[in-house]
Amino acid sequence: MRSRYTAFYLGEADYLLKTWHPSTRPKTLTFDPAQHWLGLKIIACQGGQKSDSQGDVEFLARYKIQGRAYRLQETSRFLHLAEGWVYLDGDIRDNA
Repeated sequence: MRSRYTAFYLGEADYLLKTWHPSTRPKTLTFDPAQHWLGLKIIACQGGQKSDSQGDVEFLARYKIQGRAYRLQETSRFLHLAEGWVYLDGDIRDNA
């Protein structure tokens, strides 16, 4: 999860796509140049150990766009494939 957050922060689309499950991976990614990531907090983890085939990570990411602060809270699901851990999908928590 931390490596994917860092990739979003740095705009590393290739890494994000490589670590995304093929069944849910978009063809391309675009980044909003006005979006500035501020921080990541891991709230909870379940599974995701070497012997596990799946894992969940609940996180809170903060960012700003044109001076306005936003929060993204999601529980992400990951699967362990031969090539390593990949992001499958997630449930976004409504922060309204």
